[in-house]
Amino acid sequence: MSDRVSPHPDPHQDPHPDRPGSTGEHVLQDALGTTDRAARFYDDQVCDRLVPSMQEFVARMSMAFVATSDAHGECDSTLRAGPPGFLRVLDDRHVAWPEYRGNGVMASLGNISENPHVGLMMIDFTDELIGLHVNGSARLVEDDALRAEHPDLPRESVPGRRPDVWVEVTVEEAYVHCRKHIPRLVPVDRRRSWGTDDARRKGGDHFGVAAARRAVAEGAADTEGPEVDPRTEQRAGAGASSAE
Repeated sequence: MSDRVSPHPDPHQDPHPDRPGSTGEHVLQDALGTTDRAARFYDDQVCDRLVPSMQEFVARMSMAFVATSDAHGECDSTLRAGPPGFLRVLDDRHVAWPEYRGNGVMASLGNISENPHVGLMMIDFTDELIGLHVNGSARLVEDDALRAEHPDLPRESVPGRRPDVWVEVTVEEAYVHCRKHIPRLVPVDRRRSWGTDDARRKGGDHFGVAAARRAVAEGAADTEGPEVDPRTEQRAGAGASSAE
């Protein structure tokens, strides 16, 4: 990094405190000469709510990337997916999604319980090749409580898609992600095993972590001869077809 750029901007010395975004991005914009371009983007594209076209976009998405961090700022990102409409636009300032059965770790929900700030990224990879950022503050809401506030929420008939908890996000920023580098993908029909605990359908030990640890525990790592990639063992989920 150039020595003209401060790696740790002083939060009390924002050069453009009237603009959206962080002190850090404003300092870097000045340092790297992008201030005018950034100002145009802020003025033209950054909203504090979901305009109607954004609401329509969210409502037809079948997946979103979710960024969270804990109280110490340690970050995590994850994927949330479901049938189109699983992301519910409650109004122009609120979006919610159901938490389906997963691995039980609760990494994202645990982070939200400590630090409500979240960043959502939704991308249309197939048709419009465009993305939408939604940043805001999240809260965890029990299914019955959210339905009491929004009785029009659909009721799922698939066991793995019956949520106990929803994540509701209050929108603070919403803005476009340009299409320039978004790849075009072709959707393929597949059957989804919602809420399954079957290792093969979940992906199993795809990266060989459990197998490697077993090998170490059994002393296999000390044996002579070429090192064997534990992933070459038959593992649950490997080679599963796109129809599963």
